[in-house]
Amino acid sequence: MQKGTIGVTTENIFPVIKKFLYSDHEIFLRELVSNAVDATQKLRTLASFGDFKGEVGELKVTVTVDKEAGTLTVSDHGIGMTADDVDKYINQIAFSGAEDFLAKYKDNANNIIGHFGLGFYSAFMVADKVTVDSLSYQEGAEPVRWECDGSPEYSMGKGERTSRGTDIILHIDKESLEFLDQQRVDMLLRKYCRFLPVPVVSGKEREYKDGKWVDTDRELVINSTEPQWMKKPSELTDEDYIKFYQELYPGEEEPLFWIHLNVDYPFTLTGILYFPKIKNNFDINRNRIQLYCNQVYVTDSVEGVVPDFMQLLQGVIDSPDIPLNVSRSYLQADSAVKKISGYITKKVAQRLDDLFKADRAAFEKKWDDIRIFIVYGMLTDEKFCEAALKFMLLRDTEGRYFTLDEYKTLVEAEQTNADSKIVYLYATDATAQYNYIKAANDRGYNVLLLDGQLDNHFVSLLERKLENTELVRVDADVVDNLIRKNDRKSAGLSPVDTAILSQLFQDDTHKVEKANFTVQFEALGENDRPIVLTQNEYMRRMKEMAALQPGMSFYGELPDSYQLVVNTEHPLVKDIREKADSALAATVQPLLDNIEALNADAEKIRKDAGDKPLSAEDEQRVKDLEKEVADARSAQSKAIADYAAQLPEVSQLVDLALLGNGLLRGEQLSAFIDRSVKLMQK
Repeated sequence: MQKGTIGVTTENIFPVIKKFLYSDHEIFLRELVSNAVDATQKLRTLASFGDFKGEVGELKVTVTVDKEAGTLTVSDHGIGMTADDVDKYINQIAFSGAEDFLAKYKDNANNIIGHFGLGFYSAFMVADKVTVDSLSYQEGAEPVRWECDGSPEYSMGKGERTSRGTDIILHIDKESLEFLDQQRVDMLLRKYCRFLPVPVVSGKEREYKDGKWVDTDRELVINSTEPQWMKKPSELTDEDYIKFYQELYPGEEEPLFWIHLNVDYPFTLTGILYFPKIKNNFDINRNRIQLYCNQVYVTDSVEGVVPDFMQLLQGVIDSPDIPLNVSRSYLQADSAVKKISGYITKKVAQRLDDLFKADRAAFEKKWDDIRIFIVYGMLTDEKFCEAALKFMLLRDTEGRYFTLDEYKTLVEAEQTNADSKIVYLYATDATAQYNYIKAANDRGYNVLLLDGQLDNHFVSLLERKLENTELVRVDADVVDNLIRKNDRKSAGLSPVDTAILSQLFQDDTHKVEKANFTVQFEALGENDRPIVLTQNEYMRRMKEMAALQPGMSFYGELPDSYQLVVNTEHPLVKDIREKADSALAATVQPLLDNIEALNADAEKIRKDAGDKPLSAEDEQRVKDLEKEVADARSAQSKAIADYAAQLPEVSQLVDLALLGNGLLRGEQLSAFIDRSVKLMQK
């Protein structure tokens, strides 16, 4: 068995510290101030237990910038250090394998070095020399002075400090002179130290006098030592919460409501989360939740600590149990973080449910502002979704709100189709789809308003969660087909009528780019519109989802798919049909009969051949028959097109349908207006 002493290589440690210790060099100030606060808090603890019997005095941390001397000093009146303490905590670096570290972890240093507690050494990222002057609280202790220029060599001897505490003096290097600017230092202190539990002083308060800013005699205290989240909810009023929100986010509109987090088992977590007003869009400013560790600011990138959808909230979370690396800027995915995330989800859902039950009317007033948050949460977090089904509200086009159970009760009797499925009709734009909504309302149907950017996905979620239910947009078909109760009523057209009218109306849809139209005929009733334009539900959903999901771009490139539904019972359509029959039936009917006969002859030749290939003679005969069919179709098409040119009523009806759906623009819109004037003059 071999025994020995583990060696610690030091010659490469300082280059590693200077280059890789933290992702941002500015973090050094947070680390040094945090250490000073720790030293101060330790003294308070010793005093409270009677282990320190001297005068505690005024406890504060002071940050001093001396631009002329090129130094930045962090001072405290905490427990201080003896020479033995300095030798133990500063001279001894628990770090091995330094030579291998650079090669192996240079691209991921922050994830590794955080295990070693090297906060003090962050000073060497911005300083070419660091001096430590310290005097321990222990009776009879002598002051100690330690200096190092960033090499493994240091000097340590008796110091001159006469009061308890520690000064960390950084001699700022030429590459880091920004940290000798008082405003820059104050900005960093407000960012990282604004809620530390010990007062942090940085220079003097300033006031505007005689046309310029001048220092006063009052010390500038950067931080608030008792932030609201560290207090009990019973100690705070609504005004306290709102005031704190305005401190965090100056100039922003008041929040809708908030949640005060306070748990000490199985982990410690405090904080306040605010619900800002979020309109029905997805232009959301994330990174608004600030993460703290024992009141020390860590980051505003809280992925992993809170679920993705809750990053729409604002506020503060503070937990010493979230594992962090040395820079405190990157979270490690572990069971503690997952438990915290799950707790926050549960707490937020519980708060929303309590608000709904306590005051339904007030909850409804806030609903439009928080709806996108709840929908996003239901789409991305299954546990939140299950909880939210209890307080999720649906709003109809009349502005009324319903829970999911209430809405089912409302529409179940009238909106159950022939297949025993409950059909929820919805609109995405109450103004643009007004005609469709009115048609549905006239049939006694209710229409929901789902006009959020995420609602295309939300519709699919509801269909999965609600049994025996489907959602159909109100313009996906004519109203009688949206909720089919019985067999479709015959349009009453003969084959020749269908052939003529199909081409008459189809030819007039070619004016719309990137859109496909199919013509269908329905007997809707003489009081319904002559033409109704509907949009294929499936293809529309796919295209809308493609707009939010790049992986579905194939659907986004497809043309829009519409149905031009011609109402054969409307007087205007009847008149067009009668006129077209009179003008074209004698020409079209023989052509249709001929096409039918030619196709039958070609089919007979193929059938007689069975599984055998056609002979050269039969193959030629089939080609000749197909050419005759094409010629007959061409003659039919020309006859109908020539007639259509003399019948502006068809173009007028089609354009009215396109205009009602915002599809008539530019030259086509101008032509419609000119044609309308001419028709009115007849």
